[in-house]
Amino acid sequence: MKRPRIPRKLLRRLEALALAAGTLWAVTVTAGSDTAASALRALWESLPISALRWELGDLWPRDGLSPAAVLTIGESPLLLAARPAVAELWTQTEPEAPVEQEDEEFVTVPVEETPLDAADSVDNGVAAKTLIPTDPSGYTVCGRTYISNSTDYPLSVSDLQQPFAAHLSEDGPQILILHTHGSEAYTPAGDETIVWSGDHRTTDTRCNVVRVGDEMAEVFGQAGISVLHDRTLYDYPSYAGSYDRSLVAIQNYLKQYPSIRFILDVHRDAIEDGQGNQYKVVSAIDGEGTAAQLSIVVGSDGSGLTHPNWIENLRLAVAIQENILAKYPTLMRPVLLRNSRYNQHATAGSLLVEVGSAGNSPEEAVLAGRLFAERMAEVLNAQTN
Repeated sequence: MKRPRIPRKLLRRLEALALAAGTLWAVTVTAGSDTAASALRALWESLPISALRWELGDLWPRDGLSPAAVLTIGESPLLLAARPAVAELWTQTEPEAPVEQEDEEFVTVPVEETPLDAADSVDNGVAAKTLIPTDPSGYTVCGRTYISNSTDYPLSVSDLQQPFAAHLSEDGPQILILHTHGSEAYTPAGDETIVWSGDHRTTDTRCNVVRVGDEMAEVFGQAGISVLHDRTLYDYPSYAGSYDRSLVAIQNYLKQYPSIRFILDVHRDAIEDGQGNQYKVVSAIDGEGTAAQLSIVVGSDGSGLTHPNWIENLRLAVAIQENILAKYPTLMRPVLLRNSRYNQHATAGSLLVEVGSAGNSPEEAVLAGRLFAERMAEVLNAQTN
């Protein structure tokens, strides 16, 4: 069978159109090249992708989808029909990095505190140390408060001394206490009845951080502040996903009790010496023995997760720390500002509180929790009155 001949005039037009298309493609691909070599390299690298787009009928995409994305959604008629919506999600941009301020000189490299021998601590078989910062280098110092800043954000002392945003109201629960890692436990003195579920972890609330939360809740109540204490162990039986589970709980509490302004996520630290031996951190309290030292951890949006008001949490931390150190000069270790947000985006009054370490006795931790809650209640009531 004889094939129909393409008119010469039409063939020339098709050849001219193909040449124009090829020229336009070459110009587009090499637009950013400043030498012949770089232009040839750009053409060589783009040729396979362009060939794939031609095969997909997608040579001149208007929505920015990659060939892999086009190939994938082409396998599903539903996704292909919703290509504009897919492209919109695909091309969403990352938030811009924050612009650093230049108004002050800042040092953001964290340093270690100096351990001092601690006398008269509860004997539970664990060596005791008192950790205090002795050199301002590497810290942002705001009054008595030392801040170890692991983020790229500069900190302004005058900004940190501004009033914090969260405040008490008249009706409903004001404070939520919970424990993302509720099984984090302490070292009792000679108690063999504790069942351990992991390394320095137990579901027995006589020895874990839930007991500290109980003490704090009682103190806030005595100060006239309505408080909820969630005693759920969000890290048991599975440690992975603890923060996801506690965030769901926080959101549910805020929905049920919109009066909640302050959230305390109570943990304990784990501290070792250079040889890997656990030791406890203590502060001598006149007339009461030794309390576990505490540290406040403040999250930010440095990890890329949304947390626009983290500075308000840091202002709250500084206000509480200043109050505590005025009465108990060694009770608090430096405030830690970190990139992770630790669910603190939920309110402008959210803090993570590390009460002692695994080596502390439960009694030392409970005393620390009581002293912290007493001083925090004083700060909140003073701001309200």
